[in-house]
Amino acid sequence: MSRRVAWEGVFPAVTTQFHDDLSLDIDATAKVIDGLIRDGVSGLIVCGSVGENTSLERKEKVAIMEAAKSVAKGRVPVLCGIAEFTTAFAVETAKEAARVGIDGVMVMPALVYSSKPHETAAHFRAVASATDLPVMLYNNPPIYKNDVTPDILASLADVETVVCFKDSSGDTRRFIDTRNMVGDRFVLFAGLDDVIVESVAMGAVGWVSGMSNAFPREGETLFRLAKAGRFAEAMPLYEWFMPLLHLDARPDLVQCIKLCEHIMGRGTALTRPPRLALLPQEKAEVEALMAKALKNRPLLPDVGLKAA
Repeated sequence: MSRRVAWEGVFPAVTTQFHDDLSLDIDATAKVIDGLIRDGVSGLIVCGSVGENTSLERKEKVAIMEAAKSVAKGRVPVLCGIAEFTTAFAVETAKEAARVGIDGVMVMPALVYSSKPHETAAHFRAVASATDLPVMLYNNPPIYKNDVTPDILASLADVETVVCFKDSSGDTRRFIDTRNMVGDRFVLFAGLDDVIVESVAMGAVGWVSGMSNAFPREGETLFRLAKAGRFAEAMPLYEWFMPLLHLDARPDLVQCIKLCEHIMGRGTALTRPPRLALLPQEKAEVEALMAKALKNRPLLPDVGLKAA
């Protein structure tokens, strides 16, 4: 038995904005959130990997949740990432999210510790069982070293609050393996930008996107074209987008995404240590990718997006 959620479409993993002294800039973060909603995204995830969750204090995470809820005003679902070192800390953050009134939480495996499969499952079960909020489980083995396999996911099918699975492994076969095990028990989300069309073809109904922070209309249009099976129209857009989407698979994805966002006038490129600014050559390479993309920015097919 599980609850159902109407989560689908593009949910950007929202960047967290900082002042020059690297203190939290809540007003700028709220502006980023409002801009994404106005440009037609389907949902938002704050305090995810791109939101620099592990570089934030608990009170800052709460402030971001409160700002996101206030800005969204129910226009789109807002989820908050939970990336903590221990199960107890993760439960505390989930309780804070419920108190604020966030629409759901995206729970990562316990960070730092490379857990065994049964420990990964136990962490997710404990956090999900401690909240009434709907839970998206997040798998990103290249970054977090713990692989949430379809077997682990299937073992959590009895946990009512676990409603959604976001996979950033890049292995799109897992969407099919999961359905073969548990049918449509979980809402399936893609979490890696540069396999989004393939993921939708394999059954993903949502996309937690990094590069849609910089190009929200392009991201939502690409997703909707793929979802509608309009691949002849999707492929030219995908090919244009792909060099930028590859940035989401790099260890320094946050710096890359924030730089692209800054070039688009949507935020700053500042990140908190241990994330440092891109080296000059790397910065120049990203800037060159953006210059080429903007020079050749395509006209978007009509997919029913509201006007910006």
